[in-house]
Amino acid sequence: MSIQTSTDSRIIQSIFRVVLVSLLVLGSARWILDELKSNESLIFQLYGFRQKEAVFVNKEDHLDESCNVFEGEWVWDNVSYPLYTEKSCPYLVKQTTCQRNGRPDSDYQNWRWKPSSCDLPRFDALKLLDVLRNKRLMFIGDSVQRSTFESMVCMVQSVIPDNKKSFHRIPPMKIFKAKEYNVSIEYYWAPFIVESISDHATNHTVHKRLVNLDAIEKHSKSWECVDVLIFESYVWWMHQPKINVTFGDTSEVREYNVTTAYRMALETWAKWVETKINPVKQRVFFTSMSPTHLWSWEWNPGSDGTCYNELYPIDKRSYWGTGSNQEIMKIVGDVLSMVGENVTFLNITQLSEYRKDGHTTLYGERRGKLLTKEQRADPKNYGDCIHWCLPGVPDTWNEILYAYLLA
Repeated sequence: MSIQTSTDSRIIQSIFRVVLVSLLVLGSARWILDELKSNESLIFQLYGFRQKEAVFVNKEDHLDESCNVFEGEWVWDNVSYPLYTEKSCPYLVKQTTCQRNGRPDSDYQNWRWKPSSCDLPRFDALKLLDVLRNKRLMFIGDSVQRSTFESMVCMVQSVIPDNKKSFHRIPPMKIFKAKEYNVSIEYYWAPFIVESISDHATNHTVHKRLVNLDAIEKHSKSWECVDVLIFESYVWWMHQPKINVTFGDTSEVREYNVTTAYRMALETWAKWVETKINPVKQRVFFTSMSPTHLWSWEWNPGSDGTCYNELYPIDKRSYWGTGSNQEIMKIVGDVLSMVGENVTFLNITQLSEYRKDGHTTLYGERRGKLLTKEQRADPKNYGDCIHWCLPGVPDTWNEILYAYLLA
């Protein structure tokens, strides 16, 4: 009897120990989970990290599928715009900081794009960061696209504490990171999208162009794991009507019409999209040409100036300047039809055509330097009617991109 009693006692003690350990494990697990849910978590305080609560995207944030956001008008709005200032964003380069560089007017910052049949969702940096959580977004293209990247960074960065964000230049890339969200917003210099002798991030010139129309691998290896890709390529193609190219044999240089070469380059890119992009996991956008405003006679017949000293948008319905090549637009449409729904077209050209007032003119950089007093006295030869001041028109392009990303 005593042996049986001793055995039963040991069994009961073993069961008790198992139950006690289980309760301790479950209790600890529950405490850890509760801590992880709390922004006041001791764990996060000890390790210097604080979880960001999810910001929910509402039904009102979604665009109506029937709405064409690219048709509309610019309306004056000095209450809601600009979305940031030059002073509030330390990531702008001198090429775009027109106020800092001496531009006397600032009204170009206060125009809001209003689609005809809907409203764009109000930009919310926290919602964008939440949508992009644990993702990479990359802008690929030329210096106009670089401005779009800087615009996006400026629109986002103000909601992030200084010690929770970083900015690095790793040519041909620039990388901004929001650490709490594990979000990366990046820029990749590739003015022709395909490979060329102009691919060095700083040592390049538009006057010497040689494009390898069927080569993209050197660039694309940096794109393949990116979640959201936004491509743009136009201005560098248009310097002259002819361009030096190679196709196949890189030792055999030929001269092609720009439009022919552009189509071939874009077809190379389209084949890469079809073979390398997973549309379930990745989103690809292609941005149409950014218009130029080089000759004032186009919107003001009889005049002989440029975009310099223009203070208001063009109010002519469906205005289209000669700086935006219609044949290139058709080529883009043809090639994008090849890839179908795998690429979203951001057709920003028409809405930007109206904005003759938004360029840097005499208040940007030329070959990496601000204009001299003598150069500023000659706006016809030295005014930049290609690049845009920031804050400015590229912010609207990003508001449209934001609307698509929310969807």
